Amino acid sequence: MKSGVTITKNTMTASLQRIQKRLETLPKLAYNEFVKVTPVRSGNAKRKTRLQGKDIVANYPYARRLDEGYSNQAPQGMSKPTEDFVKRETDKMMRK
Repeated sequence: MKSGVTITKNTMTASLQRIQKRLETLPKLAYNEFVKVTPVRSGNAKRKTRLQGKDIVANYPYARRLDEGYSNQAPQGMSKPTEDFVKRETDKMMRK
């Protein structure tokens, strides 16, 4: 007795390509979320935060302090809420 599998249509490649396209938007979405949750006093922190390639760079001396929750405006800092946002967005992208 002989058994086998015949593939009539390869939809896996197309699905993976669609997912990859969606995932490529993730750094920009994460950057926007990071800036959104960054506390504002003078606006310097938001102004000095940049997206360089796929990295979010907070280029100001008190970035670590803000990210550790120093500000009442962002008691969880900026990284934790951004990580949570990325997880939610990734889940959404994978389900579509």
